Amino acid sequence: MSNAVSQTPGRISRLLASAPTVVFVAYSVLAAFGAYFCMYAFRKPFAAARFEGEFFAGGELELKSAIVISQVLGYALSKYVGIKVCSELPPRYHPAFLIILIVWAEAALWGFAQSPGSFKVIAIFLNGLALGMVWGLVVRFLEGRVTSELLLAGLSASFIVSSGIVKDVGRAFMSGSAASWWERVPGIGPLVAETLGPVSESWMPAITGLHFLPFFILFVWMLAQIPGRTQFDEAQRHARESMDGRVRTDFLLAYLPGLVLLLLAYLLLTAYRDFRDNFSVELFGELGYPYVGNESIITQAEIWVAVGVLLTLALLNALRRSRVGLMATFAVMAGGTAMLAFSTWALEAGLISGFVWMTLVGFGSYLAYVPYGSMLFERLMATTSIVGTAVFGIYMADAVGYTGSVGMLLFKDLVAAEMSRLEFFKLFTYGMAAVGTVCLIASCFYFLRRSED
Repeated sequence: MSNAVSQTPGRISRLLASAPTVVFVAYSVLAAFGAYFCMYAFRKPFAAARFEGEFFAGGELELKSAIVISQVLGYALSKYVGIKVCSELPPRYHPAFLIILIVWAEAALWGFAQSPGSFKVIAIFLNGLALGMVWGLVVRFLEGRVTSELLLAGLSASFIVSSGIVKDVGRAFMSGSAASWWERVPGIGPLVAETLGPVSESWMPAITGLHFLPFFILFVWMLAQIPGRTQFDEAQRHARESMDGRVRTDFLLAYLPGLVLLLLAYLLLTAYRDFRDNFSVELFGELGYPYVGNESIITQAEIWVAVGVLLTLALLNALRRSRVGLMATFAVMAGGTAMLAFSTWALEAGLISGFVWMTLVGFGSYLAYVPYGSMLFERLMATTSIVGTAVFGIYMADAVGYTGSVGMLLFKDLVAAEMSRLEFFKLFTYGMAAVGTVCLIASCFYFLRRSED
């Protein structure tokens, strides 16, 4: 299959339009993966810092928890805004808007570095407010194609591996070991290495983001070269037009029961994934893996998770019939939530190590979580009569999910403060497995009954 000539003029677009599918997919995945990977350098490095002994406004809430909550609040608000913006914004504005958002996020990190104590929560809120719409805008380049599941699977792998890598990069800046990277760069490298040295917890996020900014701009430029959808794409996956308020309301009313089940599961999944992600340093520490001697342990775990999830989603992409693909997607997601309980039982029974457990609960949670942002709504849109964009469904779920994440963080520090993060996470795992599995199975039966395929 070849792709039609792009609406965007340019030599690369024309070459991609007539290139073999494997070339088109490889280029698109590289561009999308790279852009979203770099975005995480502006979102997650602060989680590598601990801010030990510091509390928000002199109260009982730990400063790190307050920072996490504040960023998630901004991110969640951005998702609500993104329901409208990402589903309505014309494609020609996507590249410029992406760069504006990331520059805004970096400026907020500089404000974070210079803000004292509790005032950091304001800067990190503004950072989250900018970053919440990046995912939807990147997805708009990829959705509605016969290869969309494969493209979105490649994109999804970016946030699985990037979170761990950028936190390890951030820790390298704080320890001063990152200076050795610059020493190998000819010209200004040694001079930059001299000025870096060990970076403080406050400055580390801004410095990390600054290093990734040129690469983000490059990958956004690459995204802008991707050709538009072909007539064959639209015939197979329906047209993906911007959705106005009336169309969005029609979609909600037509599928409300199934959507409620999906959103409840996603609310818990987002809170669970976020807790593991934001406090992975602390969880590994409580499991007996201190930072010294385990500098890259987060990256090691997440790479295994990413490989497993990517291979699973690639297999799902081989299922061409939308109804069969939808069934298989739900089966994989429910299997992922069930894995959470099984792996936690195995840890408590002494059958697996803490590292294996963190890898397995990461794998299980991402098996259930990633399809929401990639193939689940792509399949749902393909099996219904709604003409619109999968980004609307994705952002509706994200808005609800990150609201739940804020609630869970507040509950842990204000209601379950006496519990260690590891104890709380284990209990949360069993609850997530039980409720999530039931909701996913029930929603699967609902949507299969409403499927047109």
